[in-house]
Formats: sequence, C-alpha cells, structure tokens
Amino acid sequence: MATLPKKPVERPPLDRVFAPNGWLARHHPRYEYRPAQLEMAEDVESALDNRRHLIAEAGTGTGKTLAYLVPIIRSGRRVVISTGTKNLQEQIFFKDIPFLQKLFPKLRATLMKGRQNYLCRQKLYDIEKQPVLNGLEEVDQYAQIRHWERRTETGDRAELGGLPDSSTLWPRIDARSEACTGQKCQQFDRCFITWMHQRAAESDIIIANHHLFFADLALKQTEYGSLLPDYTAIVFDEAQEIEEVATRYFGLQVSNYRVEELARDTEATLRLKSIESPEALAAVRELRQRSDLFWGLFPSAEGRAAFDNREGFLEVNRGPYSALLNGLVRLETELGRLKDRPEEINNLARRASELRQAFEFVLESRDPNFVFWWERRGRGVFLEASPIDVSAILRERLFERVETVVLTSATLAVGGTFDFLKRRLGIVNTREKILDSHFDYSSQALLYTPLSLPDPREPGFAARAAEEVVEVLKATRGRAFVLFTSYQQMRDVYERVRHRLRYPMLLQGMAPRTALLDKFRSTPHAVLFATSSFWQGVDVQGEQLSAVIIDRLPFAVPTDPVVAARIRQINAEGGSAFNEYQIPQAVIALKQGFGRLIRSETDRGVLAILDRRLVRMSYGQMFFASLPSYRRTDRLEDVKAFMRAC
Repeated sequence: MATLPKKPVERPPLDRVFAPNGWLARHHPRYEYRPAQLEMAEDVESALDNRRHLIAEAGTGTGKTLAYLVPIIRSGRRVVISTGTKNLQEQIFFKDIPFLQKLFPKLRATLMKGRQNYLCRQKLYDIEKQPVLNGLEEVDQYAQIRHWERRTETGDRAELGGLPDSSTLWPRIDARSEACTGQKCQQFDRCFITWMHQRAAESDIIIANHHLFFADLALKQTEYGSLLPDYTAIVFDEAQEIEEVATRYFGLQVSNYRVEELARDTEATLRLKSIESPEALAAVRELRQRSDLFWGLFPSAEGRAAFDNREGFLEVNRGPYSALLNGLVRLETELGRLKDRPEEINNLARRASELRQAFEFVLESRDPNFVFWWERRGRGVFLEASPIDVSAILRERLFERVETVVLTSATLAVGGTFDFLKRRLGIVNTREKILDSHFDYSSQALLYTPLSLPDPREPGFAARAAEEVVEVLKATRGRAFVLFTSYQQMRDVYERVRHRLRYPMLLQGMAPRTALLDKFRSTPHAVLFATSSFWQGVDVQGEQLSAVIIDRLPFAVPTDPVVAARIRQINAEGGSAFNEYQIPQAVIALKQGFGRLIRSETDRGVLAILDRRLVRMSYGQMFFASLPSYRRTDRLEDVKAFMRAC
C-alpha cells in the first residue's frame, strides 16, 4: 500500500490554523474556535507524522471532520477517508473539500463509491440496440438516463434525483463488476469507473465508505487486484460500524438472486452478441429449474436462522443440491465450448465457477471460525458464511500493513475506555483520546427514565410504553423520533398511539428513508416511528426534533446467528459475553440513538428510555458512565416543566 511520499504543504503551527483569528476563522464565516477540535487535529497530525495509529472519540459538535482533514492535507501523504454513510461521504466531498481548496488550491480529492452506484455505458448502449424494457416506467427512466449520460462527468446515480430507489432498470445498467470486461470493453476509455480510478490515482485524498474500503481489502487477497489506489494512511469516520461491515465482506453469500442474475445475464449476452447456442440456452433453462427446486427446500416464512444442521440438510437433500451444482458446471462447460467467444462469455463462465465454489463453501465447509446461516427476505433466500471474529483478519491485513490508521466517531468509548473496540478490531498499539463535546448537555437535554413501566420482556410492556409515549409527545408537542429495537414493537406501539394525538405520524416503511426524513423535517410537529436504520447518520437540527424516545436498551438479538456465535465463542474461551460483548455493544448503540437529539449549541430536548433496567440493574451504571452528563429524572412533571422552559 506504499506510495511515493510527496512534499508536505506549508505547515505553520496548527493553533494558527484553528485559532479564533486563524486561517479557518478568516475564511469561514461561521467558524467557531473549539479547543477540542485543535486538540484532535494535533493528535491526528502526530499520528500521521510518527506513523502511529490513533483512536479518537470526538463528541458531537467537536468539528472532527476539519480536525482530521487539515492534518491530512499538511502531511503530503495520500490518505483514504472512509465513512459509515454516503451522506457523510458526500458532505466531506461537496462541502468540506471545496472550502479547504480555497486555503490549499493544489488539493486534489476524489469521491469513490461502490460500482453499483455508477452507470455502465456499454450496458446502456446494449439496451438501446436490443430493447428489453419492461413497461412505460422503464421507458421513461431509460430516456432520462440516456439524456443524463451525455452530460454527466461522473456517472454517479446520486445525480439522478428523479430515479426512484426501487428502479428495476438501474441494476441492469449499473457498473457492478460481475459483467465487466475491463480493458477489453469498447467503452473502457469512456468508462466512469476508469475515470474514477484515474482521478483517484492523481488525488491526495480518497473519500470512500466502509463498504467500498472493506470490499477492496477483501479483494486484495484475490487475483482481481484492488479498487483503491495505493495509500499509507486511512481515517475511519463513524468507526463504530467497522466490525459489522468487515464481517460482511470477509464472508460469503449465495442466493437465488445470484443464480437468476447469472441466468438472465447469460441469455441477454447470447442475444446481444447474436450467438446461436441451443445447448447454452438449454443449460440456462435447466439451471433455473434446479435452482427453483433447491431454494424451495427452505421455509417460506421471512426471517434468519443459524444453519447448524447443514450435514443433516445435505443427507436429506443431496439430490437437489448436487443437481444445482451440476447445473452450474454444465453452464460453465457449454459457455466454454463456444468458438470465438467474446470476453463477456468468458466472464459468465467464470461467474458460474465461482458461484459453484461459493455454494460448496457455504454448505460443506467445516471451518470453525465461520458461522453459517440462512435468511429469507421478501422473494430472496440467502445462505451466508460469516467470520465469527474479524480481529485477527483486521490486525494482519489492516493494522499491521497500513502505517497510520485513525478511528474516530462520537460513539467509540464504553465506560471511558476503548477496550471493547480494540478487542473486537484486533488493535494492539495505538494512541487514545476522548474529546468532550463543547455542548452543555446538563442544560440542553433532560434524560427521562420512568420506573413504573414493566420489564420490556413482559407481555404488557407495549401497552404501557404506548401510554408513556403519548404523554411525552404531549409535552414536546410531537417533534420526536420514537425508536425501537424491533419492527414488531414499532408497529404495535404506532397503532396504539396514532389515533390518540393530532400530530402527523410517520412510520418507517411508508416511504424510502430519505423521503421519510425530508417529510419529517418539513412537517411541523411530526413524529417518526422507526427502527435501527434511523439510530445513526441522521441529522435534524433545531426545534423540529425535540425528543428522542427509545423503547428498550438496544441489546443485539441473542438469537441472531452471528451474535449467538460470538457469544458462544467468548464464553467458550472463558470470558463473559454479556459483560465483554453484549453490554458494550448496547452502550454504543444507545449513544448513537441519543446522539440524534443535540446537534448544535441551540438544540434542546428530552431523551426518554422506557426500559427500567437502565436504572434498576447494576449494569445500568455502565450506560450512565458512557453517556454525556445529562440531567436525569424519573418524573413526567419534570419533562413537562423542562419543555415549557424551552
């Protein structure tokens, strides 16, 4: 990952950059001096200069983005910034970088997302040659995309504001790698992925996201090379998400969708290239039939479960499984027999081979470091193999190979230490820093912990929780997020509350996430009922959000296959999974949820947790020790008085 060092840019003392009358203050009309921001910038610069790792928890309002961007620019090194969300990724590229380019005119930065975010010109032109559009909606979308393709410089789907998230056309024309022929493609020199890589190779800063970064890190161990250019330092913002993203990309997944995509792409390529092959088409039909038979063996109810009985499953269903593998072998063979075959056909044969190998690993591997599980989601059935513990992988492939790794977020520490994070990610030698937010939480927020509710695990909890939600929403006049740890609880409480108040009620699932947030921001006194996807990466400033109500402590579901495997592993090694994994994970999740409320110095509001275990169980002290210094009460009257004073 080494790169040729560049000459560092001019480096006056950092306090001259961040001082009340420094560079940033002179060029940024809303700049506010924050001692913690300067302190973090000095720590990041020291880590970069000394080739050290750094963990820095920076409370909301610290200004951590500039605190790492300025030292990165001054270092003269190529650095990757990886974010947990595309929103933060785009904020850095479209807001922070242009501002800093006024101070550092030679600064070059590139935004990099996963390939599925970009248009493939060749696929777009292929559809034009042989129309396979479904319905008027796709015809309209095609016309919009074709017009946009002629003028876009990036091919990034985010520029297409009118294209719905549910578009069935986009997945057929995006630039994902399965069908990519690379340099043999007629459009290679005009390819948006090629252009992105060229820009990245000439840039000082690469702004990626965790999914792209770990896809690249996993790819580096294969014959396919890498997605990112060489770098010597990486900054992970929203670093609390790293373990889950790494678990996904160092695992394997097969699904009925992957089989169908292979079959569909084969038919489309044969048609597009005018290849007459009854044998290959017959192999596709046979593969589809065998796939339908195999996937029909799994329960029809939605959900996910451990696949602990794989041997028993194969004993009973060896026939359909072997038939599916043989169907993939036959397709690979028939494609390989085609004379003068184009590169697209070779790609399809390779995909058939790789898919067969993935099936064999997921269903037959006995690797004790993996947990095997299956999930049915809508029309999809997914078989997964996930590493139970990624710490050794990350230590070897990331922390021991990259000179400087900086991990930052507002939610990394548990009980004042980073022990949990270091243990889960395999970090050994690092500097550590906890930087307090400059917000006055004791006056800006009230933490309400009612004690009269039953335990959340008891049957009567939902009804009593709904009563409490109604009372809090009356006090705050709506303007609230009501967050849940399960969809069932969310829907239950929503149905109990929605007819009792006149405030506009929004429910996750009514519309896409972005549209729902826009609706909340633009609707006075709105209340949004949502689950875990709204616990982080959401920023609503001002009076529009005056309360965050959380139904229960956000412990990970212990029956989830990956969570259960981690619990078993920790306990089997003599540890206490509850204290070492479940409590710290829940603490970080709660910090994320509460972090939605106070986003600026003028924000005020109520945080309510309806789980009495926070107060009554001894482990609740670990939660309180990890949260900001909110005022606390268990009296509803205090909530009403606080909101009257806001």
